[in-house]
Amino acid sequence: MKAVVFREPGTRVAVADVTLAPPKAGEVRVKIAAAGVCHSDLHVKRGEWEAPAPMVMGHEGSGVVLELGEGVTSLAVGDHVVLSWVPPCGECRYCLQGHEARCQKVAQVINAKGSLFDGTSRLSITQADDEGEALHHYLGVSSFAEEVVVPASGAIKVRDDAPLDVIAVVGCAVATGVGAVMNTAAVEPGATVAVIGCGGVGLNVVQGAKLAGAERIIAIDVVPEKTDMAMQFGATDRIDASEGNAVEQLFALIPDGVDYAFDAIGRTVTTEQAIQMLGLGGAAVIVGLPPTGAKASFEPLVLAEADQRILGSNYGSVRPSIDIPALVDRYMDGQLKLDPLISGRRPLDEAAEALDDLASGGVLRTLLIP
Repeated sequence: MKAVVFREPGTRVAVADVTLAPPKAGEVRVKIAAAGVCHSDLHVKRGEWEAPAPMVMGHEGSGVVLELGEGVTSLAVGDHVVLSWVPPCGECRYCLQGHEARCQKVAQVINAKGSLFDGTSRLSITQADDEGEALHHYLGVSSFAEEVVVPASGAIKVRDDAPLDVIAVVGCAVATGVGAVMNTAAVEPGATVAVIGCGGVGLNVVQGAKLAGAERIIAIDVVPEKTDMAMQFGATDRIDASEGNAVEQLFALIPDGVDYAFDAIGRTVTTEQAIQMLGLGGAAVIVGLPPTGAKASFEPLVLAEADQRILGSNYGSVRPSIDIPALVDRYMDGQLKLDPLISGRRPLDEAAEALDDLASGGVLRTLLIP
C-alpha cells in the first residue's frame, strides 16, 4: 500500500510503498477514508517531540473495517469506525477506574515504542533497496496510509449514515476540544470561559463551552479570521491578541476574571496568560501541547489564595468507546459543527504540502484522502 513515511526532523515526508502485515489477536485492519493533519504531526516533523523513526505518520482518521484479528468480537467487517489514538488496554488501573485517556499501557508501549500492544510493528518498507526495514506506528494509528492495523479498542464503531470523511476530525480535534470542556473541566451552565487559540482544537473548545451552557465565551487569537469563525461556533466575545495584551483586554471585558481559561495553543506565553485570566476559584486548562521541555511560570501564593487550579487535559479525558460515538451523534443531530473545520482535502501524496499549509497558520484541518 501507499503510506506517508517520516524519517528525521526537518526533512520532508514522502509517500512510499509499504507492506502492512495482517492483524494479530485483538487487532483489526481498516481501510482509511480520510486522515486529518494535526499540529501533533507537525511537532514530530519539526523535532519538537521525540518519536520513534522511521514511522508512518498520522493519528486522526476514519474508515471501514476490512479484517478482524483473532478474538475480536466487538466489531464486524464493514463497520464504520473513527480511530482513537488512545486505544485503551482495559486492564491497567486507570482503565479500570474509567480514566481511559490515561491508559498506562498506551503510554509505556504504544507511544514510547511506536508499536502496537505486543511491542511489534505491522509496517515495513517494500522497496528493493530497503527490503525488510521495519517502520514504527505513530500513536498506534498511522492514518496517513491507505490502510491501517490498529488495536480493536482504537477502532470506534459509529453510525453508518455519518459522512466518513467529515467525522475523521472527531478522532482528535473534536474529542480533544469538546472533551476538555465536558470531561476535564466539567464546565457548569452559566460559567465564563476564555479560549486562547481558535484553531481546530480551540474551536471545539468553544463549541464544547456552548454545549455546556457557558454564559460568556471569549475567543482569543492573533488572526481575526479565526475569532470570526469562533463567533460562528458559539463565542460571545472576541479578543484580537495582536492589538495588545490579551490579559488586559480580557479583564476589560470581565473585570473579575473568568471561571475557566483554556490554552488551546500550548506555548509558554499562552499557558501563563490562561492562568493570569482566572477569577477566584478559576481553572486554567492546558489543552494545546507544547514542545518537549517547555516551561511556564506562575505565582503559587496567588493561585492558592484565589483557590485556583491548573488542569492538564490529555485527549479531552475521553472514554473513546463512549464519547466518540456520542460526538458523532451530536454532529448528526446538528449540535456540533464539523464541516467548517475542514479547510480542504488533498490526496495522500500531498501530505508534505498539507503539513506546510498547517505550519503557515492559514488552515484549520486538511484531510488527506487516500
